Amino acid sequence: MKNISAAEIRDEVSLVDLLTRLGYEPKRHYGKELLYISMLRECDTSPSFCVNGELNVWFDHGTGKGGNIIDFGLAYWPRLTFPEVLQKIAEVCAADMIATEPLRPKLEKPRLAVKLPNYKIEHIGELPFDGPIASYLKARGIFEEGKGCLREIFYYVEDEKKFRKHFQAAGWQNENGGWEVRTKHFKGCLGRKGLTVIERDKNKLSVFEGFMDYLSWKKDSPEEKDSTIILNGVGFLDAAIKRARTYKLINLYFDLDKAGRAANKAFTEAHPNAVDRSSAYIGYHDYNEKHIAEEKQKQQLLQEPPGFFERIKVPFRR
Repeated sequence: MKNISAAEIRDEVSLVDLLTRLGYEPKRHYGKELLYISMLRECDTSPSFCVNGELNVWFDHGTGKGGNIIDFGLAYWPRLTFPEVLQKIAEVCAADMIATEPLRPKLEKPRLAVKLPNYKIEHIGELPFDGPIASYLKARGIFEEGKGCLREIFYYVEDEKKFRKHFQAAGWQNENGGWEVRTKHFKGCLGRKGLTVIERDKNKLSVFEGFMDYLSWKKDSPEEKDSTIILNGVGFLDAAIKRARTYKLINLYFDLDKAGRAANKAFTEAHPNAVDRSSAYIGYHDYNEKHIAEEKQKQQLLQEPPGFFERIKVPFRR
């Protein structure tokens, strides 16, 4: 079997098809959204693993994680390396094609499922000061940092019966013009995926997996002028490594999980001048998780009752 690139896997292989071939069937249907018993958690008893077949993305409500088909493969086969996960996905999805190849005309090549866009962006506006999107970003501790970087995206998704569901989300644009969209319950992309590159210092570069982590770092380091690459998905790791070759100092802020460690290893092997900076959020999954914890702690302090002496009302007398 020929090697299939990460881009081909990400853009052409159907996640729903992969799950079917692995033996998983959806328990509920909501238009193009399918709900499964989570195959990533043994304790799941009710459907909480959501897949949008048209956008080719997933979100596990039990863990709060999601992504594209490659992100799923890394989570499903945690002991495999990044290249091994790509090969595994290709093998699983091509198995049925190989088995039936003798029955096909010789000139016909097996085709992988291709996702079709069924959304339309209706309006792109500035971040609101209140409402569900503002509340979501404030809970993640990056609302102020998101001003000027994020937009509020209004869009709809249409099913085969022309029924439309309308949504609004925080949007982060990549260099291909696509929008990474996030809400409390959804993580996906409208349009072509790609890196986001912010060029500043020509010698110093900081690299992040997602924009939430970048904005968290920006909050901690408001004076830093590093050039920045945000992967917007581990499928763009190779592209980021190539774009980083001209920088003298590279700071890496990848997630503290298997995929993040693999990305860190690949980067440092390609660029010996790259430095792992994950100590900034040690004890957490990623940079933004640290900020979420800090934001919750801040809210708890604000909600604490008055101090002991403030609660005792003693009349003042001379």
